[in-house]
Amino acid sequence: MNSKITYTHDELVAELKARNQKAFTYLYDNYYQALFGIIDALINNQEESEDLLQNAFLKIWTNIDSYDSEKGRLYTWMIRIARNLAIDFKRSKQDKINHKIHVPVDSVYNKNTLFIEDNKHETIGLLSILTNLDEDQQNVIELAYYQGYTQNEISAKLNLPLGSVKSKVRQALLKLRDLTKEKVK
Repeated sequence: MNSKITYTHDELVAELKARNQKAFTYLYDNYYQALFGIIDALINNQEESEDLLQNAFLKIWTNIDSYDSEKGRLYTWMIRIARNLAIDFKRSKQDKINHKIHVPVDSVYNKNTLFIEDNKHETIGLLSILTNLDEDQQNVIELAYYQGYTQNEISAKLNLPLGSVKSKVRQALLKLRDLTKEKVK
Protein backbone atom coordinates (compact mmCIF):
# COMPACT_ATOMS: atom_id res chain seq x y z
CA MET A 1 0.00 0.00 0.00
CA ASN A 2 1.48 3.30 -1.13
CA SER A 3 0.15 5.99 1.21
CA LYS A 4 0.92 9.63 0.62
CA ILE A 5 3.08 11.25 3.30
CA THR A 6 1.67 14.35 4.97
CA TYR A 7 3.28 16.72 7.43
CA THR A 8 2.06 19.14 10.03
CA HIS A 9 3.50 22.64 9.78
CA ASP A 10 6.06 22.00 12.54
CA GLU A 11 7.02 18.56 11.17
CA LEU A 12 7.53 20.00 7.70
CA VAL A 13 9.75 22.80 8.97
CA ALA A 14 11.80 20.36 11.07
CA GLU A 15 12.23 17.97 8.15
CA LEU A 16 13.21 20.78 5.79
CA LYS A 17 15.79 22.06 8.27
CA ALA A 18 17.11 18.49 8.52
CA ARG A 19 17.51 18.63 4.70
CA ASN A 20 14.99 15.85 4.08
CA GLN A 21 14.50 15.77 0.31
CA LYS A 22 11.15 13.96 0.59
CA ALA A 23 9.87 16.85 2.71
CA PHE A 24 11.12 19.30 0.09
CA THR A 25 9.36 17.32 -2.64
CA TYR A 26 6.19 17.46 -0.53
CA LEU A 27 6.67 21.22 -0.12
CA TYR A 28 7.12 21.73 -3.86
CA ASP A 29 4.18 19.50 -4.82
CA ASN A 30 1.83 21.30 -2.42
CA TYR A 31 2.89 24.90 -2.92
CA TYR A 32 4.31 25.36 -6.41
CA GLN A 33 0.96 26.37 -7.95
CA ALA A 34 0.26 29.04 -5.37
CA LEU A 35 3.78 30.49 -5.61
CA PHE A 36 3.68 30.36 -9.40
CA GLY A 37 0.39 32.27 -9.36
CA ILE A 38 1.90 35.02 -7.24
CA ILE A 39 5.02 35.28 -9.39
CA ASP A 40 3.14 35.14 -12.69
CA ALA A 41 0.68 37.82 -11.55
CA LEU A 42 3.66 40.17 -11.22
CA ILE A 43 5.73 39.00 -14.20
CA ASN A 44 3.02 38.01 -16.71
CA ASN A 45 5.46 35.83 -18.67
CA GLN A 46 5.18 32.07 -18.18
CA GLU A 47 8.79 31.23 -19.05
CA GLU A 48 10.25 33.90 -16.78
CA SER A 49 7.75 33.01 -14.04
CA GLU A 50 8.79 29.35 -14.20
CA ASP A 51 12.46 30.34 -13.90
CA LEU A 52 11.68 32.57 -10.94
CA LEU A 53 9.64 29.80 -9.33
CA GLN A 54 12.65 27.49 -9.51
CA ASN A 55 14.83 30.25 -8.05
CA ALA A 56 12.30 30.76 -5.27
CA PHE A 57 12.36 27.09 -4.29
CA LEU A 58 16.15 27.05 -4.47
CA LYS A 59 16.24 30.07 -2.15
CA ILE A 60 13.72 28.42 0.18
CA TRP A 61 15.86 25.26 0.32
CA THR A 62 19.14 27.09 0.88
CA ASN A 63 17.73 29.56 3.42
CA ILE A 64 15.35 27.32 5.38
CA ASP A 65 17.54 27.67 8.46
CA SER A 66 16.75 31.39 8.54
CA TYR A 67 13.01 30.71 8.74
CA ASP A 68 11.64 31.57 12.18
CA SER A 69 8.20 30.17 12.99
CA GLU A 70 7.79 32.81 15.70
CA LYS A 71 7.63 35.48 12.99
CA GLY A 72 5.02 33.80 10.81
CA ARG A 73 3.89 30.73 8.92
CA LEU A 74 6.17 28.92 6.47
CA TYR A 75 3.75 29.65 3.62
CA THR A 76 3.89 33.40 4.34
CA TRP A 77 7.69 33.28 4.38
CA MET A 78 7.73 31.42 1.05
CA ILE A 79 5.32 33.93 -0.50
CA ARG A 80 7.58 36.76 0.59
CA ILE A 81 10.59 35.08 -1.05
CA ALA A 82 8.71 34.43 -4.31
CA ARG A 83 7.22 37.92 -4.40
CA ASN A 84 10.56 39.60 -3.68
CA LEU A 85 12.28 37.63 -6.43
CA ALA A 86 9.56 38.66 -8.88
CA ILE A 87 9.79 42.31 -7.83
CA ASP A 88 13.59 42.23 -8.08
CA PHE A 89 13.28 40.77 -11.56
CA LYS A 90 10.79 43.43 -12.65
CA ARG A 91 13.15 46.12 -11.47
CA SER A 92 16.18 44.52 -13.06
CA LYS A 93 17.85 45.83 -16.16
CA GLN A 94 16.99 42.64 -18.06
CA ASP A 95 13.28 43.16 -17.51
CA LYS A 96 13.53 46.75 -18.74
CA ILE A 97 15.34 45.56 -21.85
CA ASN A 98 12.71 42.86 -22.44
CA HIS A 99 9.91 45.42 -22.20
CA LYS A 100 11.62 47.74 -24.65
CA ILE A 101 11.82 44.87 -27.11
CA HIS A 102 8.37 43.43 -26.47
CA VAL A 103 5.49 45.45 -25.06
CA PRO A 104 2.45 43.25 -24.48
CA VAL A 105 -0.80 44.42 -26.04
CA ASP A 106 -2.60 44.05 -22.72
CA SER A 107 -0.07 46.02 -20.68
CA VAL A 108 -2.63 48.10 -18.80
CA TYR A 109 -3.37 46.65 -15.39
CA ASN A 110 -6.90 45.37 -15.10
CA LYS A 111 -7.90 44.27 -11.61
CA ASN A 112 -10.80 42.13 -12.82
CA THR A 113 -8.63 40.36 -15.40
CA LEU A 114 -6.00 39.60 -12.76
CA PHE A 115 -8.52 37.95 -10.49
CA ILE A 116 -10.34 36.09 -13.26
CA GLU A 117 -7.30 34.73 -15.08
CA ASP A 118 -5.13 33.96 -12.06
CA ASN A 119 -7.12 31.90 -9.62
CA LYS A 120 -4.26 29.55 -8.71
CA HIS A 121 -3.85 31.13 -5.29
CA GLU A 122 -7.62 31.10 -4.75
CA THR A 123 -7.27 27.55 -3.41
CA ILE A 124 -6.23 29.11 -0.11
CA GLY A 125 -9.28 31.41 -0.18
CA LEU A 126 -7.27 34.60 -0.50
CA LEU A 127 -9.73 36.38 -2.78
CA SER A 128 -12.65 35.86 -0.44
CA ILE A 129 -10.54 37.06 2.49
CA LEU A 130 -9.40 40.21 0.65
CA THR A 131 -13.02 41.26 0.19
CA ASN A 132 -13.25 41.68 3.99
CA LEU A 133 -10.76 44.56 3.89
CA ASP A 134 -11.75 48.21 3.54
CA GLU A 135 -11.49 49.53 -0.01
CA ASP A 136 -8.41 51.62 0.89
CA GLN A 137 -6.73 48.56 2.38
CA GLN A 138 -7.60 46.45 -0.67
CA ASN A 139 -6.07 49.09 -2.94
CA VAL A 140 -2.74 49.24 -1.09
CA ILE A 141 -2.52 45.44 -0.87
CA GLU A 142 -3.26 45.10 -4.59
CA LEU A 143 -0.65 47.72 -5.47
CA ALA A 144 1.98 46.26 -3.14
CA TYR A 145 1.47 42.53 -3.57
CA TYR A 146 -0.12 42.10 -6.98
CA GLN A 147 1.55 44.92 -8.88
CA GLY A 148 4.84 45.06 -6.99
CA TYR A 149 4.76 48.73 -6.01
CA THR A 150 6.94 49.90 -3.14
CA GLN A 151 5.33 51.91 -0.37
CA ASN A 152 6.99 55.06 -1.74
CA GLU A 153 5.51 54.36 -5.17
CA ILE A 154 2.07 53.72 -3.64
CA SER A 155 2.36 57.01 -1.78
CA ALA A 156 3.08 58.87 -5.02
CA LYS A 157 0.41 57.00 -7.02
CA LEU A 158 -2.36 57.53 -4.47
CA ASN A 159 -1.13 61.00 -3.46
CA LEU A 160 -1.00 59.97 0.21
CA PRO A 161 1.68 60.62 2.82
CA LEU A 162 4.12 57.73 3.15
CA GLY A 163 3.15 57.26 6.80
CA SER A 164 -0.50 56.81 5.81
CA VAL A 165 0.44 54.18 3.23
CA LYS A 166 2.57 52.33 5.77
CA SER A 167 -0.29 52.42 8.28
CA LYS A 168 -2.82 51.15 5.73
CA VAL A 169 -0.52 48.31 4.67
CA ARG A 170 0.17 47.32 8.26
CA GLN A 171 -3.51 47.46 9.24
CA ALA A 172 -4.45 45.42 6.18
CA LEU A 173 -1.79 42.79 6.87
CA LEU A 174 -2.84 42.51 10.51
CA LYS A 175 -6.47 42.12 9.48
CA LEU A 176 -5.51 39.54 6.82
CA ARG A 177 -3.52 37.63 9.42
CA ASP A 178 -6.52 37.50 11.73
CA LEU A 179 -8.86 36.54 8.89
CA THR A 180 -6.59 33.75 7.67
CA LYS A 181 -6.29 32.40 11.22
CA GLU A 182 -10.07 32.27 11.38
CA LYS A 183 -10.22 30.53 7.99
CA VAL A 184 -7.67 27.89 9.06
CA LYS A 185 -9.55 27.03 12.26
